[in-house]
Amino acid sequence: MGEFDYIIVGGGSAGCVLANRLSAAPDTRVLLLEAGGKDDYIWIRVPVGYLYCIGNPRTDWCLSTEAEERLGGRALKYPRGRVLGGCSSINGMIYMRGQAADYDGWRQAGNLGWGWEDVLPYFTRAEDHYEGASSFHGGGGEIRVEKQRLRWDILEAFRDACEQNGIPHSRDFNTGDNEGAGFFQVTQRSGWRWSAADAFLKPVRSRSNLKVVTGAAVDRVIVEAGRASGVIYSIGNERHTALTRGEVVLAAGAIGSPAILERSGIGDAQRLADIGIAPVLNRPEVGANLQDHLQLRCAYRVSGVATLNARAGNLLGKALIGLEYALRRTGPMAMAPSQLGVFTRSHARYATPNLEYHVQPLSLAAFGGALDPFPAFTASVCNLRPESRGTTRIRAADPAAAPSIQPNYLSTEEDRRVAAEAIRITRAMVSQPALARYHPEEVRPGLAFETEDDLQRAAGDIGTTIFHPVGTAAMGSVVDARLRVHGLDSLRVIDASIMPTITSGNTNAPTMMIAEKGAEMLLERT
Repeated sequence: MGEFDYIIVGGGSAGCVLANRLSAAPDTRVLLLEAGGKDDYIWIRVPVGYLYCIGNPRTDWCLSTEAEERLGGRALKYPRGRVLGGCSSINGMIYMRGQAADYDGWRQAGNLGWGWEDVLPYFTRAEDHYEGASSFHGGGGEIRVEKQRLRWDILEAFRDACEQNGIPHSRDFNTGDNEGAGFFQVTQRSGWRWSAADAFLKPVRSRSNLKVVTGAAVDRVIVEAGRASGVIYSIGNERHTALTRGEVVLAAGAIGSPAILERSGIGDAQRLADIGIAPVLNRPEVGANLQDHLQLRCAYRVSGVATLNARAGNLLGKALIGLEYALRRTGPMAMAPSQLGVFTRSHARYATPNLEYHVQPLSLAAFGGALDPFPAFTASVCNLRPESRGTTRIRAADPAAAPSIQPNYLSTEEDRRVAAEAIRITRAMVSQPALARYHPEEVRPGLAFETEDDLQRAAGDIGTTIFHPVGTAAMGSVVDARLRVHGLDSLRVIDASIMPTITSGNTNAPTMMIAEKGAEMLLERT
């Protein structure tokens, strides 16, 4: 193919942004390699289609964690996007930046240029907010952000119950202070999912200087004389080489990017040698520092109010839901997995909210399973800033071998304490007068769990990932503040893996911001 100015590995949330920005100059040659396929599956576009994309090998890598000690020895399914748009093509579509303190913490840790005031312009630059441009939002950008197109009485009542429990209403979680209860804004356009591929890649696919290759599984980065000079990748059984006169950019995500680094000989030298990979750079931090949000799905049976359990529980109800979406692009088929959000503190020892709720007008025993046969809602709560740290490591040199993912959920005393506090706070919310007329009854974890030990054990029983892995090629340890891999030239990581600490909310919007800022850094060098 000749030489490129930039080779981008990964066509997900970050890769689509990078491809758009780096190919804007017509004399710059850009290659985007995506191991997954095209995003031409109808269930990617229909918002409720995440149910048919997660766990589907057409759109999901279908990874799993190792057995988790504190989760009763359970191994969790670990969805990652296997399609153009990456996780933005299969996720819950929630647009959430996190808290100003998250980014100020990055800066205070030595990562200059990553404070809240530094990153806010990159969020707004790419945004097309439904209310237009303001001091906190952008208008006319690529990523469309809208209100959700449905309402539920049970969610309105839960928000009122939060207010009665001392949590104020919030109409915008994206101003740097996300405390309060309100409805999530979503990456949708007129009732359709609006992925990073829709926003950033499709409008520029016709550029003659941008080459996009799907089904291209990158084996490793070619390193010569301390410089990344290209990549080796496969399409089916055919191996290819792509060379760069500029830089290689890894944007394969918090699981994919460290795996490529390790296969390239960049990681724990002894461990790599043990599995037959010649070490190039001893960097044990690669694949470490894995952080994720563990959600506790607290479910309550109710009466006298509509929930999705009943509405979608028969053929007539499903037909009416489909008809509403077909005619108006509204209703349950247009909804994100979670509609109501709540940010609050588990205890006064926290300066800013450390809990996030995803409240849903439905309940089920496990994600992807059948809805419960009774009306219910779920108040799913996660610890926003867990202390637990895990790892993701390749098992072998073969790119087709799934990595070993060990999040180590609830492995610290403080994380277990916060989990117990979260269940107690949920019960306090549900006991408020605003919900009393619906007679809520706790189904999961159940009122039998009362003591501190009981609640911590219950958290392990019902806890599951909310799909936010970050931190496995972190700024400070693996890359510098300009996202360059320490010890090598012309190799950067630009995706969620560079977060030194996880943001206090959903992670897709921060990932696109990282790519926006990273693209500017690359262009500044040019």
